[in-house]
Amino acid sequence: MAVKKPNEILISKTKRVEDYVLDVIVMFNQGYDEVELKGVGNSIYKAVEVYNQLKDRLGDGVILEKADIGSEVKDRRRISYISIKLKRVY
Repeated sequence: MAVKKPNEILISKTKRVEDYVLDVIVMFNQGYDEVELKGVGNSIYKAVEVYNQLKDRLGDGVILEKADIGSEVKDRRRISYISIKLKRVY
């Protein structure tokens, strides 16, 4: 999780879930077929909530291609993360 890719959205505490949902929809409309959500630490739940709201809004227009969970060590602390890869179907 070192370098941010152009089709990647890093979830943080600063924005609302609805704003991230809109960001994903905009990226799909800009031509990206895959978007990756990444939540770290306390923002893991928000990444999952973004996926759930996208599924509610787009239905079969978006599928969960891959979900990775794990942890990494930063400054001698272990930090958990989730990576959710979404694919546009429509």
